[in-house]
Formats: sequence, C-alpha cells, structure tokens
Amino acid sequence: MKRTTMFALIALGLGGASVANAQDFSSWYLAPRLGLVAPDSARTTKTSSFEGIGLGTWVNPNFAVDFEYGINNADFKTNSPRSGHQWESVQLDVAARYFFNEIGSGWRPYLMGGIGAMRHKAYSGYLLNNLSYASGGGWDPMITGGVGMQYNMSDRLAFRGEIAARYDRDNNSLNSSLSDSYGFKRKSGFTDAVATIGLTYSFGGAAPAPAAKHEEAAPPPASPPAHEEAVPPKSVSIDLRGVEFKFDHPRVGEKLVPSLKAPTAESVQILDEAVDTLKRYPNIHVEVDGHTDSKGSDAYNQKLSERRAKGVYDYLTAHGIDASRLDGPKGFGKTQPIDTNDTAEGRQRNRRTELKVEN
Repeated sequence: MKRTTMFALIALGLGGASVANAQDFSSWYLAPRLGLVAPDSARTTKTSSFEGIGLGTWVNPNFAVDFEYGINNADFKTNSPRSGHQWESVQLDVAARYFFNEIGSGWRPYLMGGIGAMRHKAYSGYLLNNLSYASGGGWDPMITGGVGMQYNMSDRLAFRGEIAARYDRDNNSLNSSLSDSYGFKRKSGFTDAVATIGLTYSFGGAAPAPAAKHEEAAPPPASPPAHEEAVPPKSVSIDLRGVEFKFDHPRVGEKLVPSLKAPTAESVQILDEAVDTLKRYPNIHVEVDGHTDSKGSDAYNQKLSERRAKGVYDYLTAHGIDASRLDGPKGFGKTQPIDTNDTAEGRQRNRRTELKVEN
C-alpha cells in the first residue's frame, strides 16, 4: 500500500478499517509418535514398542480429530510355549481429543477417546505341535481412551505425550484350538496399556483474505495555516488490512511485532502509515476494537480479541500517539461479525481489529 493511498482513504469512512488475522487454529496436522505397549497378561506377550502416525484436523481451538495408524510386534514370554516368535498387532482408528485451556496458555491437558479395529496375526507363521496358531489372523473391533498433554513449541510444531487403555475384541490370540488343547483360558477380549510421545506438525489452513484494493487518489489538501485549528474530516478510514498475525498470536504477554506473520516488514509499514495518519490529524480520537470469527468458545474468542486489540493499541502509543487519544483496547470476541461465518472468506473478514473514530 502506497502512502498516498493511505492518506486518500481519510474521506472514505472508518467502517471498513481492520486488521486481517491469520486463522485462529491450523486446519490439518501430521502426528507421528513412538511408545510402548504393556499387554494384557492373558496375551502371554512381552512389553513391546509402538509406532504410529496420525492425520489430524482441528474442529475448533479445543477439539481435534485424528485418523490414526499404529503397529506393534510383541515377542512371546519365555515361559510361553510360543517363546521365540512374534505376534503382530495393527491398529486403525479415529480418535477425538478435547483440549483444556487456551491454545496460547502453554501446556494443554486433554482427554482422548477413539474407535477402530485391530488386526492380529502370528508374525512367523508359527505351528505348535501341528496346530496352527491363529492361522490367517483377523480384524477385531477396538476402543481406546486416555489422557495426554500437548505443548506448542512453535506456530506449527507441538509436542504431545499420552497414556491410554486400548481394548480390542480379539478372538485370535487365544483361539479355540489352542485353548482347548493346551489348557489356556479362552478369552475374546484384551486390554493393553499404551504410552506414547510424539510431535504434531500443522499445515494448510485457509488462505488469507486478499487485501482490499483501492484506486489511487490525489493526496488531501495541504495542512491549514498554523493559526487555524486543524479540523479532521467528518469520517476517517485508516485501512490496516494486510496486517496479519501468526497462528495463535499474540500469546499472553507477547508484544505485537513478534506476533505478526511474515513478512513482518509489510505489516509494520501499514501500521506506521496508520501512525502517520493519526499524527496528521491530531484532533482525531479513536477506539481500538478487536474481533474474531465464530470458531471456538466465547471465552477463548473474547480473550483472543482483547490481546489483538491491545497489540495494536500498544504499537500506536509506543510510536507517539498519546493514550488520551485512544479508547480501549476493547475485545468483542465473535459478537460483531461483518460477514458470514459460514465460509472461510467470511470468517477471515471477521478476524480483525478496527479503529473507530469517536466524534
């Protein structure tokens, strides 16, 4: 945006002034993880390593859904007649995770629940006295539930640790021929403990709304003589669209510039032009208001809108705009949309910070 364009907007009215913010949460993420499986004792297998990966999506800032794959190959215990062989378990599931606290509050505990299926099969094709042990294997229904903790290390990278109980209706581990012939207690369901650590890498997200286009206009008239009082126009518009925040920023206690999305130089230029405009019209008083879209809880959006409004407020005062000329900062959460929240483009417009002239 050229400086002449900024000053040309003085006569256009304040209603469209806004800071366009990045998404409040990322749309998709990958979640690789490693861990240990402590099996149900009736399986007669040892504790084994677990490997898995998930593809997740944020439904809102506190709720995510993962499509997961996992595998663990367990050795049989030394006191088992199957010692020296392995038992493969493959897991496919859909898991939902509900996160407590705000995204920017550091460590976030969560609850997890999932449903899916597991395939069990003898890894070595083991035969026991001519009795085929679980020949061919098979798929069985599974449910899982647990608790975890997540910590955002950057805008896209987060650490996740989790402990869960995994129950599957396994009728392959102790099948009828093995249990009947060798005195094992037949069982058709097992509960394992699974502990994992991993990372989530966020990607995607809705594209930022394009910056509003304005035709070039002539600069405003020259300033009045020194003996005349500079009278601002009846309506003033200071267009800050193009100033975008990083994902989940500003966080608690964070200043504005570190929270701006790259390239920050362009956003800083727009803010500086707003400062110049306010200095050019020293009698203007403005209210700094923050807004969000409808995604997320009322409490989350309220605090997020307050932090973003405060970021702009603090930037203005730090660059020579007297606090007596500013009202706020005020946060309105998702209560004052300027567009529909049913589309990505509409939600992008609603994520904004406005400067309203007080007449």
